[in-house]
Amino acid sequence: MNRMTSAIIVAAGKSTRMGKEVDKLFLPVAGRPLIAHTWGKFDASPVIDEIVLVVREEREPAFRELAVEFNFRKPHRFVPGGAERQDSVWNGLTALTHAAEVVAIQDGARPCTSLETIAQAVRWAGEIGAAVAAQRIVDTIKQSEDGEFIQQTIDRSKLWAVQTPQAFRLEIIRRALQAVRDSGRHVTDDTAACELIGQPVRLVETPQPNPKATSPADVAWIELLLRLETVRR
Repeated sequence: MNRMTSAIIVAAGKSTRMGKEVDKLFLPVAGRPLIAHTWGKFDASPVIDEIVLVVREEREPAFRELAVEFNFRKPHRFVPGGAERQDSVWNGLTALTHAAEVVAIQDGARPCTSLETIAQAVRWAGEIGAAVAAQRIVDTIKQSEDGEFIQQTIDRSKLWAVQTPQAFRLEIIRRALQAVRDSGRHVTDDTAACELIGQPVRLVETPQPNPKATSPADVAWIELLLRLETVRR
């Protein structure tokens, strides 16, 4: 069954780990600003019907210019970010059209997400209520209590690194985030809110790298991935 599906692109961060006066979302990467790659993926996705971008108010004119420059066609609107990521997502949820049934929430600084990953996350969210893009942990993981010496090795066979998109039936993520707000908790991703209310979340394994730009070193890796993606088309 086809469901009205919206996307929320969270793009209101301050890029503090990138260095002073650096807005990572507008860094030129593979021929266009980084955020334009992310927005472009959701604009091109056949399973997404509308896009809400959560942005810093002073940057909204720059985002509007991007929409014109890159001819993004899907209906879109802008809402201001909140104090924390969970507040920004909440603001995005309040701006969705009343017809929306499923929402895919994406980090603005994660531009390599494939159309297939978006589609699979949306499909599983529609079926069971919640799904998240993720990759298996392949490095050996050690635990250290003091940050100087290893205490033990953690079994990595059950460990996953979650990414975005994180997709949900709308009534579920609204209920989950309301529970977070009511409890005064702070969560760093939206699936943690689902854990709070006991909502199962389906892992959607991403076969290709899907990094987020958090430091200058990430940008070079993302540039390479995006250029390789262009070559493969």
